[in-house]
Amino acid sequence: MTSPINETTLSPAQSRNASALSDQAFQRFAREVAKYPSEGKQSAVMACLAIVQEELGYVSAESEKDVAAYLEMAPIAVHEVTTFYNMYNQKPLGKYKFNVCTNLPCQLREGSTALAHLEHALGIEMGGTTADGLFTLQQSECLGACADSPVMLVNDVTMCSFMTTEKLDQLVAGLRAAERGAV
Repeated sequence: MTSPINETTLSPAQSRNASALSDQAFQRFAREVAKYPSEGKQSAVMACLAIVQEELGYVSAESEKDVAAYLEMAPIAVHEVTTFYNMYNQKPLGKYKFNVCTNLPCQLREGSTALAHLEHALGIEMGGTTADGLFTLQQSECLGACADSPVMLVNDVTMCSFMTTEKLDQLVAGLRAAERGAV
């Protein structure tokens, strides 16, 4: 089936030759694709994007094209997945990514205060990364813990609930101290 979008598409083999991704990444793609019937290989798109991010640290426009070529889908379809989910970083980020929920329940329970406090404490605006490369602050849609609001997710793994300014200060100070101890 041809793509309705007139974009240059590479075959999976051509994509591997022109890619910044390792051969191991493409081998992992193959293992993910094998989990689906051949006509449903595009279902592996999220797993392939996760592999890209694990290898490169983020999903670049070029790596989206690699995934699209490998899965034989339109590059825009891969981009739509990348941009829909907060777990895919589209540029290099700080070591600690703070996804702050900006949906209504969190906002009604001091979420905007928590967000403003983090922006001030880190010296960055939403979407920014600190000069030392430690912290990136991003907004997030609902994290599914409305009763615990305001909430945020650290590095797409650790949920932080009831985030008062005091808890935020403790979190930032603890992470900074851990980095000083790691050096």
